[in-house]
Amino acid sequence: MPPRSLPPSDPFFPRANGPRLRWGIIGGGWIAGRFIEALRAHTDQVVAAVATRSSLTANVFAQQFDVPRAFPSVDEMLNAPEIDAVYIAAPADQHLALGLQAIDAGKHVLVEKPFATSAEEALRLTAAGHDRGVLVMEAMWTRYLPQTQVLRTLLADGALGDLRTVTVDHGQAMPLDSPMRKGGPGGGALLDLGIYSVQLASLALGPALDVTAVGRLTPDGTDETSTVVLAHQAGGLSTLTTTLDTFTPSTASINGSLGRIEFASPFYMPFGFALRPAGWAEAPLEWTDESGVALFDALSWQATAFAEFAAEGRTESPLHTHAETIAILDVLDRARDQLGAKG
Repeated sequence: MPPRSLPPSDPFFPRANGPRLRWGIIGGGWIAGRFIEALRAHTDQVVAAVATRSSLTANVFAQQFDVPRAFPSVDEMLNAPEIDAVYIAAPADQHLALGLQAIDAGKHVLVEKPFATSAEEALRLTAAGHDRGVLVMEAMWTRYLPQTQVLRTLLADGALGDLRTVTVDHGQAMPLDSPMRKGGPGGGALLDLGIYSVQLASLALGPALDVTAVGRLTPDGTDETSTVVLAHQAGGLSTLTTTLDTFTPSTASINGSLGRIEFASPFYMPFGFALRPAGWAEAPLEWTDESGVALFDALSWQATAFAEFAAEGRTESPLHTHAETIAILDVLDRARDQLGAKG
């Protein structure tokens, strides 16, 4: 029987006397700015410093976002004892090198998605973190949203019955000069957009055994549009469409024998979902995020979770483990190989 009410969530609000990390930001792009704004608005975390590839860029970024200190180099920031954790918001093809540097310096590391450009790189990063005894985590922010906590409970309780399929589309109309369209490591729709879809399929249906991909490449040889079908170990199927070429509804559903969950668009944002019983006789149960933490301010949930995990002495997130992070990148590796994508 489908539930008559939805379970509560326990959002990652800052706890009384909770851990306060002093953060160093690596990178001066759009997502780094949104992360800082989210931390200041909704957490007790401390943004202490920034470093980028040039001291000039770091100084400009520090002034724009009122960051107390701009380091002339990443090395100097990583060697600073007043920095507890770093957020790596540089391009994806720099994540491995920067992550290894930060780990070697003994810092806890939050790496913007994609965690790395391949499963092999992810394995190197996670192994280094375990060896050094520091927390290393992908900034897969959707895993820490209140709606995802409710979703986990519903799936664990069997609210949908036997899980059968996951369907997701994620499309954004990216300009022709977008770095995402360029060939080479870190480019393409799958690593930047499709990773959201694969992680949702993984959360619902578990590891994927078989990967089948069809699609189209850009003139530079990176994946532009694709549909990826996954056959999961537990028996379910997921169909995931990703594109840089057009603005799609970006909807998602998890479908079982007793009903389905339909996410509000876009599915990876903190908006909510509807639990619809099988058939048309019963009204759906609607869940809406009432935390007041809207849009990209919801990046704050992962930061508070990260601080709690670091204080607990963890080296990985229990909600998005290293094994799952690597497995998701392996799916993307296999899909991109089938498409013939470069990098």
